[in-house]
Amino acid sequence: MTSMALAPRTALFLPASNPRAIAKARTLDCDMVILDLEDAVKPEDKDMARAAAIAAIAEGFGARIAAIRVNGTDAAEHGADLAAVAGSSAAMIVVPKVEDAGTAAHIVETGGKPILAMIETPRGVLAAASIAALPGVAGLIAGTNDLKAGLGIPSAAGRGGMSLALQSVVLAARAGGGWALDGVFNALADDAGLDAECREGRALGFDGKTLIHPGQIAIATAAFAPTPEEVSDARALLAAARGGAERFRDRMIEAMHVAQARLLLQRIGDID
Repeated sequence: MTSMALAPRTALFLPASNPRAIAKARTLDCDMVILDLEDAVKPEDKDMARAAAIAAIAEGFGARIAAIRVNGTDAAEHGADLAAVAGSSAAMIVVPKVEDAGTAAHIVETGGKPILAMIETPRGVLAAASIAALPGVAGLIAGTNDLKAGLGIPSAAGRGGMSLALQSVVLAARAGGGWALDGVFNALADDAGLDAECREGRALGFDGKTLIHPGQIAIATAAFAPTPEEVSDARALLAAARGGAERFRDRMIEAMHVAQARLLLQRIGDID
């Protein structure tokens, strides 16, 4: 994978065909904006959305990471999307339904930018490690809606049946040294459900959550942020560490734990 900045806790998808949503995104407290040319855009609006996304990216989104999700490789718009995004100032290309390393490598070469590969099918899960290992792949996104359908799991069922697939995405991303972002949560009015799924995702090892509505940002940010107790412990650990294996607060720590503490504090801007 390509080494990038700290992974986003919140990555908001929004239709590139919706100028009001684009304007509002510049005021939101999310870490990443993904302008969508795929599922969120009607077929008749594809060309307009592509031009709007390029213009919006040129205008910028402040400190937020700005990416564009292109249509998939089987879509008629894919080539035009990729050519347009390659010439844009987008930080990344989000690619849906990546199922093999060859496809990912081609898009990295053609697009000339780091990609976030969406793992949305059983084939994608099985190929995730080879995809994540490629130079130019910045991370993986678990496409949970399509993945659930592809696995034959009822739409009303929870995520238990996807646990192996979700952990496989995290394992592949970590082996490649890149980001792992959890899939979207569809129930817009279920704040408790969103919070529970975000905390489950963090417990699985995901860096952050992809979102589909601005109202989900605060909950996801809080869930993926370290707790005050974790921050206090990390600060104390760094202050106490002298190198090698040693005792800290009745537990053994070593270099790995120091690195984890440092990363946690970097996440909140406590240290450089």
